Amino acid sequence: MSITSQAELLGMQQAAQAVAQTLRAMKAHAQPGMSTWELDQYGAEMLGAFGARPAPKLAYGFPGTACISVNEEFCHGIAHPKRILQEGDLVNIDVSAELNGFWADNGCSFVLGEDVHGHQALVDASKAILAKALKSLRAGMKIADLGGLMEQEAKRRGYVVVKNLGGHGIGRQLHEQPDELLNYRNRFDQRRFRKNTVVAIETFIATRSTSTRTLADGWTLVGNRGGFMAQHEHTVVVTDGAPLILTAGNGVFD
Repeated sequence: MSITSQAELLGMQQAAQAVAQTLRAMKAHAQPGMSTWELDQYGAEMLGAFGARPAPKLAYGFPGTACISVNEEFCHGIAHPKRILQEGDLVNIDVSAELNGFWADNGCSFVLGEDVHGHQALVDASKAILAKALKSLRAGMKIADLGGLMEQEAKRRGYVVVKNLGGHGIGRQLHEQPDELLNYRNRFDQRRFRKNTVVAIETFIATRSTSTRTLADGWTLVGNRGGFMAQHEHTVVVTDGAPLILTAGNGVFD
């Protein structure tokens, strides 16, 4: 969507606050020995307290509140009572929701407890790449140029990007135009970011795989060549200067 009034901006800010605070709380609540189902239930209570509805379930019938992906699961992981979190797990939580007709989205990968498996460098790279991308984002910038910057930064750090996943427009629906905000330069994409447009900018930084495949559950994505992936995401409003980060309260950059 494109913000055309203060009322629309306020609506987006409220939806973004709901998902940001829920993500922040879920990350803090996660601990070894907890099931992903228990963590998801905690997130459902948080969103409910805001009066928000989980977007994946609302838009696509996803069987859960948040997408919770662990270790080799890249994204869209389904919470389960038997999926028990362990010390050093690479965890990704993606929280999106609708509130009063406005939709917002954010996500965060993190290492649970001590980094016993050496995932922290990947997490740090993903956060740094998102920070640099947002610092560069301006109205009039080519969408492909932002993707090129993200891929260049990933390569510089020894990683690859997942090319079949991307950010997206958001606001009145979970996924809107502009779609396919990819993590690499698509030379055929001549679109530019427009002022006042609301977009979800997200990283998909991986150790090995450049695309994904879907598991038998029909939702969970893993790498085509295995390995691990970190994702970080903010919902922002594009401006002539630095973007307005609506989900800044999630603590992704803390």
